[in-house]
Amino acid sequence: MSMNGPVKISRTERLQTCKEIAARLHEVYGEKVLAIGVYGSVSRGTDGPFSDIEMLCVLEESGEETDFSHEWSAGPWKAEVNVISAHVLLDMAATVEDDWPLTHGPFFAPLSLYDPKGFFQTLKEAAHSPSREAFTQAINGVLVGEMYEFIGKLRNINLEGPRTYLPYLAMQFAQYGAMLIGLHQQTFYSTGAKVLPESLELPDRPDGYDQIATMVMAGDLADSGKIVAACERFWNGLHAWAAKHQYVIHTMRIPF
Repeated sequence: MSMNGPVKISRTERLQTCKEIAARLHEVYGEKVLAIGVYGSVSRGTDGPFSDIEMLCVLEESGEETDFSHEWSAGPWKAEVNVISAHVLLDMAATVEDDWPLTHGPFFAPLSLYDPKGFFQTLKEAAHSPSREAFTQAINGVLVGEMYEFIGKLRNINLEGPRTYLPYLAMQFAQYGAMLIGLHQQTFYSTGAKVLPESLELPDRPDGYDQIATMVMAGDLADSGKIVAACERFWNGLHAWAAKHQYVIHTMRIPF
């Protein structure tokens, strides 16, 4: 077998590897282990022949806070195991940040390999716990922290260059636009590869988003004038969308 991995591995083989990793985690962490689960494509049953393994090992509360990852390649396959204290993981699940629609899916439906105390149900409840205000604050943060900055860069480039940066900037507009839509709908995306197509299925999208997302998905990023026009339209659409939903892009006072 070629070791220039990854190589094709069946789902059955991948799940067996997960079980072997879980057994090793029990050996290393012993009675500290509260729960072990699999997330990502393996947990959803959508893993492909070359998919990697992503796992959680949750530890009981102790005097020490634990939060680190083991990540390695065995040649034909790769695995990542997040070893984390229960309270750290619960706090993380209950926090809304700008990439929440992409990062929080695993908290809702991990594939359990070991969970005698029902921790993963508690984790799911924590992920459902943030208030609407928490999502609003995250949206305001993206509008000011990312989108306002992107439009400034776009206008600078349109005047002074380099226009070679425009395709990447268009991808940023599309990616963070998708995060805004997911935050607004309090909906997470199944995987990073499907963020844009899944975002186009959600309702109440800002005007101009569909065009920039479609351009990025198609790789239609050679015409700099078209990119500038599409991003400007989306920015204008964001203004109208933010006003409609009382999100904040501008404020007349310094917030300190």
